[in-house]
Amino acid sequence: MVNKQYDVIAEKLKVIAHAHRLCIVKTLIEFPCNVSKIQDCLSISQSSVSQHLAKLRAAGIVEGNRMGSEVCYKVVDAAVISIMDCLFDLKK
Repeated sequence: MVNKQYDVIAEKLKVIAHAHRLCIVKTLIEFPCNVSKIQDCLSISQSSVSQHLAKLRAAGIVEGNRMGSEVCYKVVDAAVISIMDCLFDLKK
């Protein structure tokens, strides 16, 4: 039987295993920002960005902090940051 830890890791991998979500996570590791900035970078609709962020939030990978009328998102999952570092060599 598969250990619970493997299930948790597999779920995180499933959530980030989408090109737009990979881009969002990489961007938020490098520069926490709001939906509008992410939308500009990806050239996709605001609703699509919001849906991707909702999946990332539900998985506990990102969190948003309200700053006035905007929400600034950042990556809070250390394991995902490590995975992204392996994939993109973020620590230069």
